[in-house]
Amino acid sequence: MEFKNTMTLLEHIAELRKRILLVAAVFLLSMAAGLIAAPHVLSMLKHHSPAFQVTWNVFSPWDGLRIYMSISIVLSLLPTLPFALHQIWLFVNQGLNGREQKAALRFIPFSALCFLIGVAFAYFVVFPMSLAFTTGINSQMDLVETYGVAQYFGFMFNIIIPLSLAFELPVIVLFLTRIGILSPALLHTMRRYAYVVLVIVAALISPPDLVSHLMVAVPLIGLYEISTWLASWMHRKGKQAEHEDGTEMDTAHQMI
Repeated sequence: MEFKNTMTLLEHIAELRKRILLVAAVFLLSMAAGLIAAPHVLSMLKHHSPAFQVTWNVFSPWDGLRIYMSISIVLSLLPTLPFALHQIWLFVNQGLNGREQKAALRFIPFSALCFLIGVAFAYFVVFPMSLAFTTGINSQMDLVETYGVAQYFGFMFNIIIPLSLAFELPVIVLFLTRIGILSPALLHTMRRYAYVVLVIVAALISPPDLVSHLMVAVPLIGLYEISTWLASWMHRKGKQAEHEDGTEMDTAHQMI
């Protein structure tokens, strides 16, 4: 059996400080790159659907700067979040065995992939659908649509951010299952309550019509079912690994 060197409290604090400084350094470097890329990203968003249908206006001298910085921060988070997850893994892996370290490390690319899928689904499916719905309502009421750039991006972020975070549900469930807080049996028991919560979330971030609700609620429910299946698979793998370890120990004792 392999034992790892223990660390004192001060050594843990120093290690945590080191990880935080590294994440901050990557964020600042990414922020510098984001400031350079932000005008190009804004131009791309402006000339592609659904933004090309909308005239952006500013109602405050600070609106342009606010959006410019918001886009830069979002761009800087794309490389920073995976790096931060890796630093968290490096900080906590000293308390894990070899198998747990490998399992935890696999969460990092899986988390980034789920987040990107959530962003894509929110921007290319839910956001245009929501904008088309609100535009249709305004047209029926003979209202003149004059969008402020801050209001436009605020509306977009209010849809994309919650839905993107919701796509992290499989990662969260797998992690909580891995550390023993959740179990497949508990997930099955909570299914009916989870469905209600997910339907409410879908109603809050989608236009108020049945089709839109279903287009958002069904993927969220599907994510929950995928999470439950993955948790069951991980639970079975863990039991199998424990059984194999027990068998190996018994064999070693017999040989001794």
